[in-house]
Amino acid sequence: MHITGLGSASSILRASRARFPASVSKTSLLNPPPFSRPYLTTNNQLRSLSFSSAVRSLRCSHPRWSHGVDWRYPATLRHQIRAVAPIVERFQRKIATMAPEHPFKGIFTSLPKPGGGEFGKFYSLPALNDPRIDKLPYSIKILLESAIRNCDNFHVTKDDVEKIIDWENSAPKLVEIPFKPARVLLQDFTGVPAVVDLASMRDAMARLGGDSNKINPLIPVDLVIDHSVQVDVARSENAVQANMELEFQRNKERFAFLKWGSTAFQNMLVVPPGSGIVHQVNLEYLGRVVFNTDGVLYPDSVVGTDSHTTMIDGLGVAGWGVGGIEAEAAMLGQPMSMVLPGVVGFKLSGKLHDGVTATDLVLTVTQMLRKHGVVGKFVEFYGDGMGKLSLADRATIANMSPEYGATMGFFPVDHVTLQYLKLTGRSDETVARIEAYLRANKMFVDHNEPQIERVYSSYLQLDLADVVPCISGPKRPHDRVPLKEMKADWHACLNNKVGFKGFAVPKEAQDKVVKFSFHGHPAELKHGSVVIAAITSCTNTSNPSVMLGAGLVAKKACELGLKVKPWIKTSLAPGSGVVTKYLLQSGLQKYLNEQGFNIVGYGCTTCIGNSGDLDESVGSVITENDILAAAVLSGNRNFEGRVHPLTRANYLASPPLVVAYALAGTVNIDFDKEPIGTGKDGKSVFFRDIWPTAEEIAEVVQSSVLPAMFKTTYESITKGNPMWNQLSVPATTSYSWDPCSTYIHDPPYFKSMTMNPPGAHGVKDAYCLLNFGDSITTDHISPAGSIQKDSPTAKYLLERGVDRKDFNSYGSRRGNDEVMARGTFANIRLVNKFLNGEVGPKTVHIPTGEKLPVFDAAMRYKNAGLDTIILAGAEYGSGSSRDWAAKGPMLLGVKAVIAKSFERIHRSNLAGMGIIPLCFKAGQDADTLGLTGHERYTIDLPSEIRPGQDVTVTTDNGKSFTCTVRFDTEVELEYFNHGGILPYVIRSLMKQ
Repeated sequence: MHITGLGSASSILRASRARFPASVSKTSLLNPPPFSRPYLTTNNQLRSLSFSSAVRSLRCSHPRWSHGVDWRYPATLRHQIRAVAPIVERFQRKIATMAPEHPFKGIFTSLPKPGGGEFGKFYSLPALNDPRIDKLPYSIKILLESAIRNCDNFHVTKDDVEKIIDWENSAPKLVEIPFKPARVLLQDFTGVPAVVDLASMRDAMARLGGDSNKINPLIPVDLVIDHSVQVDVARSENAVQANMELEFQRNKERFAFLKWGSTAFQNMLVVPPGSGIVHQVNLEYLGRVVFNTDGVLYPDSVVGTDSHTTMIDGLGVAGWGVGGIEAEAAMLGQPMSMVLPGVVGFKLSGKLHDGVTATDLVLTVTQMLRKHGVVGKFVEFYGDGMGKLSLADRATIANMSPEYGATMGFFPVDHVTLQYLKLTGRSDETVARIEAYLRANKMFVDHNEPQIERVYSSYLQLDLADVVPCISGPKRPHDRVPLKEMKADWHACLNNKVGFKGFAVPKEAQDKVVKFSFHGHPAELKHGSVVIAAITSCTNTSNPSVMLGAGLVAKKACELGLKVKPWIKTSLAPGSGVVTKYLLQSGLQKYLNEQGFNIVGYGCTTCIGNSGDLDESVGSVITENDILAAAVLSGNRNFEGRVHPLTRANYLASPPLVVAYALAGTVNIDFDKEPIGTGKDGKSVFFRDIWPTAEEIAEVVQSSVLPAMFKTTYESITKGNPMWNQLSVPATTSYSWDPCSTYIHDPPYFKSMTMNPPGAHGVKDAYCLLNFGDSITTDHISPAGSIQKDSPTAKYLLERGVDRKDFNSYGSRRGNDEVMARGTFANIRLVNKFLNGEVGPKTVHIPTGEKLPVFDAAMRYKNAGLDTIILAGAEYGSGSSRDWAAKGPMLLGVKAVIAKSFERIHRSNLAGMGIIPLCFKAGQDADTLGLTGHERYTIDLPSEIRPGQDVTVTTDNGKSFTCTVRFDTEVELEYFNHGGILPYVIRSLMKQ
């Protein structure tokens, strides 16, 4: 455990109400006094000590987590002690009134080993003897244990603990609780800007006269470099090496920066490129399930800067996605403030039918939960059917929590979890400790025992036998289509007006066939022709049953004489090196290779938009003939413009189905009735001829997926590869910014920062920059894919001598604010009401009526000293948890977003960047209020705002309406008053 003298603003305020006079101001409490608080000695005895003796203890013993790394505290502790000495004296009498020992000392107990000795000590929930705890959802118990363990009546109060125990009554009231995650998880797209911010914060601390080394993670931070590989080379035995060489050529500067960060910042583990997808590495290696820190046992929990951090929920670890700015604050010791969530109980019964995959199940679950409405809630799975699902199947469902809108999709630990831990190389002693701890704390599900009926906020149920094969698309992950209805649904999409399920292709053009030459061979494309078939993304590549199932489909097709058309860009990007091992062990990789599914790299590829270029001849046919080309991928996201600019129809499918659609060459097919192709014997080959049985899949999984594969893979995971190991980085704690760099740039957030917070501020006479409808995603706001050749970003890069071939992607340039500001709202499929049906990244500059790129219009307003706002519909900011989707608008001068509803992470990110999130009242939106977006908007905020307060918005044409301010917690309000979460942290650390 570590000692900090700073809590979140809300926890300080809550504690102060009981202990400080009403005359003590909120500002004075931002620099709270040190205090006596509990700690754990190396002898595991619970004691109380003064602040100074606590610090002395810390200097003598450093906590250890895992990976054999000694995670040390900053070397400047003596300086910090001297800095707080006057404050200690000033508040000495008040400190004396504080609780001298841990409020829950009485339930801190030993966990004995069966053969003698002890596993460690823990805070026992059953020892509280409170019948309400027995009925709590397992996911809420994890929040409860964290609150009890961290309870000091300062950061976390006994009142917070009581709120969680009384979850059934307190959750509906949307009460606020603090939460301290055990660790933070990053990937490189989000990790680079996070490390950029930390480096810039160090500079800001130095400019303000503080100790820059205070900017240092206080909890374990794991960063996996996995989002940088692109599918430049496919259908080649040399694809992995070729793509990695290109990856290092493009990203050498970014990689060197991250390698510098791993040495400059303590407590940061960097997993080099080529190791796998962050979530699969987290599942197979990083996930602890139960921490053991200096003999203290507690549940693993994690927040990550990728929205699919939720995949770890399948392992019984509480984890979810947050914005990069939230993660940075958590790293720096700030408790996370969150609304105590409702929990949807999702009962699973029965068993999946033969031929139905985990992907079919997750698409079904996603559709059900989207319809039910689970935004901001936990979903907890239970029932007999849960025990029938493999850990990989659970991880698939948990992974797609963002697609169904939940904060978590949680599977409590049971025997299946323990089996997986053993399979993936965790030691017998570790697994025994995990089981013993969770059983002792009533957090383990034993399917052989009667189950206590738990209380949930609402209930859903699914018989697994009702799940049928399906895919999802063509534009959203929750638009599920049963496989038997796919052909009819495709034709409906051709006919329907342009929308999520429509392309409005004229009847006379729907059967158009375009013939062309592909490398000297005859080829043809039609509407619905598959041009990308990718087994990709963390959703499925963690799952041996579907990966080996894809290999079996390829094998059967090869044996029957079917071949994927050569103009289809096929690729396979495994989630970890383990996948390669078991595909080789099974002998199935050679059949995947024969069908073009060669391994192209280890990372997030097509699903994130790193699909690489299509062959020039294919791209020309699509653009010149307006062909509605399709992509089929085993990913979790298929929003417009994300997968590839030239694939307007994108479908999510299981890996075996990806292979099947690649063989068919089109999504316009009824697999029940129409043949996939003609075999070598001249006979028609149908879907049923190549689809493996459940027994075939189970047999190959049993014989091919071996524990030794995980052990050998992860023994060397941090050792890197020759290209990574050759990167040379300076041994400095401050970063030397290169002003000519187009990848890493010192952001402007803190340039004019002073120690005086700006305070609450409204918006006056702002213009509307963009006027949106529903479902604007973070892909629309801050695309991660290719940089268009005629964009403001392209102009910026060309002016700095960057060749078009070296533009790379927006995702890879997230460390440069100049690039990302220009890339904000740069999605080629952006639909802005100002453009009257025209699609693209432009808007109307209201004062002149000119149609301009969004960045150029924003700069016109900003340079004229004019504020801007955004109008939007429902689900604004859904999709990936991209901090740049909030940072970018802030840099463009956007001061507020007025929407019907927000996605959870994005709303929080807006608040964290000082942008006001406002919600229309129920039943209202811009259209019902008669707002065109050509008005000027004034938002008057009171000096003392309350979470969820109503405010009035007025326009220059006399209209006014009421909105709800979506600062949901006191902490978010405090961040807003400081101009954002990072300035708040800097000012707070300066005062320590």
